[in-house]
Amino acid sequence: MVDLINDVSALEDDGALPLAVASQAGICLMHKQGNPDTMQQKPVYQDVVAEVGDYLARRVALCLEQGIARERLLGDPGFGFGKTLEHNLALLARLPEVEQRCGVPQLVGMSRKSMLGAITGEPTPVERLGASVAAALEAGRRGAKVIRVHDVKATHQALQVLEAVRLAETQA
Repeated sequence: MVDLINDVSALEDDGALPLAVASQAGICLMHKQGNPDTMQQKPVYQDVVAEVGDYLARRVALCLEQGIARERLLGDPGFGFGKTLEHNLALLARLPEVEQRCGVPQLVGMSRKSMLGAITGEPTPVERLGASVAAALEAGRRGAKVIRVHDVKATHQALQVLEAVRLAETQA
């Protein structure tokens, strides 16, 4: 049984949409610019947040037209998939706008990614624990509903602290 279809092509590949319609699984629609061989060479956007949000909105609309319930859908801005560090940071900073534009909760995956190495100078993914946890916290703070990580325990503990602070804030 499949619980979640996490599709980097946002169901654009031949046959993907009918399979998703026929399933009962949740569906994550991810944005990417270009193909994996060349997507990082020179990605260009006029307004990355608007373009990513609007692309996801079009994919969501198509899914809804095909009878997929909105509650089954997640968006993923596609951190690192045809985006520069500046694009990735803009998407994270304006994550609520991406969600508002596309109308579905956001799944965020930045754990150990090269964008974090570009910020910290850590050359290998396993050396990016602190940066990965910080990115997950920021995504959580900015409203991500699902956060994909490698270091589950450390990230979970950090998110527990974030949630405790939020709770204290509402009770103050």
